[in-house]
Amino acid sequence: MQLDAEVLRDLRGLRKEVAEDVARHLVAAGTLLEDDPDRALGHARYARSKASRLAVVREAVGLAAYRAGEWSEAISELRAARRMGGGPGHLPVLADAERALGRPERALELSRGPEARELNREDFIELLMVVSGARRDLGELDAAVVGLQIPELNPATVGPWSARLFYAYADALLVAGRRDESIRWFLNAAQVDDEELTDATDRLAELSADPIDPVAAAAADTTAAADTTADDATARVTGPEPADGEPSVPDRTAADLVESDPTPEPAGDTAR
Repeated sequence: MQLDAEVLRDLRGLRKEVAEDVARHLVAAGTLLEDDPDRALGHARYARSKASRLAVVREAVGLAAYRAGEWSEAISELRAARRMGGGPGHLPVLADAERALGRPERALELSRGPEARELNREDFIELLMVVSGARRDLGELDAAVVGLQIPELNPATVGPWSARLFYAYADALLVAGRRDESIRWFLNAAQVDDEELTDATDRLAELSADPIDPVAAAAADTTAAADTTADDATARVTGPEPADGEPSVPDRTAADLVESDPTPEPAGDTAR
């Protein structure tokens, strides 16, 4: 893993030896983030101890804290990064951390703010999935389903968000008591989930008498699936009318450090 040009530019304001030290720990944090988020967080915290006034460092701590399940620290650090650098700054992650702390109302508030309109389409769809989960937390099961009925909810048009969007929609349908529809959407998710981002196939097995092969099931039910997709196409594009009192959802557009533990964080440093 290498740091991008923008990060390297930010590090130039530090003394050369400090910049190199911080860079090594940021690289280690990024490398470990998926497989060992606790160690990644340790590296990011060390970088913060040396360069706490850099937005990119606070962002790294926030993302590592989120991955490690340190929700309060993630919120604190990502907010600090946004104050320093501006922009919507990982709004879906912030909203999801609020939800993880049992504060779904705050997740909804974030989704209604002006910064949500600054998100690119992929991040906006990610935010909609978090909002759907928050609606479920509040017992608003129908709203959780409706909030995901956007043009991208279409098996015929696959994007980088499709597997997770289809899965989130299937899950919302299941919680709302619409089991048969949820099975179809878990199947849609499994068919496009080449990177195994979800456990859609396992969910299908749980919901069916026998484990389902997504490809075989799709081939056996081509006609039915095509008919249902056609019937739903207009509703997905336009979206159903919101219930009374329910806001509508607008259509808006190195290596050595990895092998060893980081240098202990200086006493007294805290992100909380």
